[in-house]
Amino acid sequence: MELDIYFEPINLSGYEFADKAKRCKLGDVVRGHLKRNSFPDLEGVNIAIIGVLEDRNAISNQGCATAPNEVRKHLYQLFEGAYNVKLADLGNIKMGHTVADTYFALSNAVKELLKQHIVPIIIGGSQDLTYANYQAYEDLGQIINIVAIDPIFDLGKTEREISSQTYLSKIILHQPNFLFNFSNIGYQTYFVDQEAIELMKNLFFDAYRLGFVRSQIEEVEPIVRNADLISFDISAIRHSDAPANKIIAPNGFYGEEACQIARYAGMSDKLSSIGFYELNPENDYHGQTANLVAQMIWYFIDGYYNRKHEFPHKDKRQFIKYHVNIEAQKEELVFYKSKKSDRWWMEVPIRSQQKVKLKRHHLIPCSYQDYQSSCNNDLPDRWWQAYQKLM
Repeated sequence: MELDIYFEPINLSGYEFADKAKRCKLGDVVRGHLKRNSFPDLEGVNIAIIGVLEDRNAISNQGCATAPNEVRKHLYQLFEGAYNVKLADLGNIKMGHTVADTYFALSNAVKELLKQHIVPIIIGGSQDLTYANYQAYEDLGQIINIVAIDPIFDLGKTEREISSQTYLSKIILHQPNFLFNFSNIGYQTYFVDQEAIELMKNLFFDAYRLGFVRSQIEEVEPIVRNADLISFDISAIRHSDAPANKIIAPNGFYGEEACQIARYAGMSDKLSSIGFYELNPENDYHGQTANLVAQMIWYFIDGYYNRKHEFPHKDKRQFIKYHVNIEAQKEELVFYKSKKSDRWWMEVPIRSQQKVKLKRHHLIPCSYQDYQSSCNNDLPDRWWQAYQKLM
């Protein structure tokens, strides 16, 4: 498939790029789609930037479609890290005649990149574009985990048309369904209906309150390590750090915490796509939010080039295996600790007839705290929720 049919070129002129004899900025090394008939060669590329100029399904946040070019202004001024970045910027997805046309273009572009083992970084636009990102995995027949960093759940009313606040319901109810697990990081209880919280529990999905996450930020790492797709709503960041979002809220993640989460995401060997949404330049203050998102993308790239390439299901010789017995629990808990990074996984039993279909999901990333809890005769929530879905 020729990807260039979906994209329009971008203008990267006017940046003060670094002297080639000195350290390079990302603007120096990116393969950009700068003019028509000059779509970048993707041979050897690891990461691709996709801008999406779409906000017709945004709720009270029209104007966020202009965000991609604003983020680029700051992103390409940043220096690359201690590695050779193999980055392409494919340009902006052309706005379709309908929103569904835009979804189709984005889904097909992501699908082709995934086939080539290139990680797409999507810069929206509104968060309903997560649905189009999900559809790319559906087309590949891949059962996935989604993580959203968001102050609300975006469930909405199931009878409503898809929007930035209902896209999750559309994913959950879509048939055939290729969603194994959904995790929300940083929800704020006063923004969330109690029925929605109960629904998340009944579906055995994970939801982590902002206060819990901020008090134990390291616990985010195994959550995002388990994700195939991450959707980051900029309104999850406090207004003082990111004023260009639809929810004007004093509480949320600090900018440096958002960057840390983005780095955790980049380091995940499993993660294959990420999107940043709901940045509205009309409400930005001296480009503060666009600058922050650019730095989050930088940290994601930095994490990507620090991946450990650890897969317990492929080579268990690189891991220390631990067995834990819990009273009143017939299943023995099995943990794996990496000799390389000290990261932890736990094994969840799976029915034989599902082994091929769900093989990727029975080894769950976890933390040392989960291992300690099991040693204290306390069954980890992560294990139990995965067990309910696999048995």
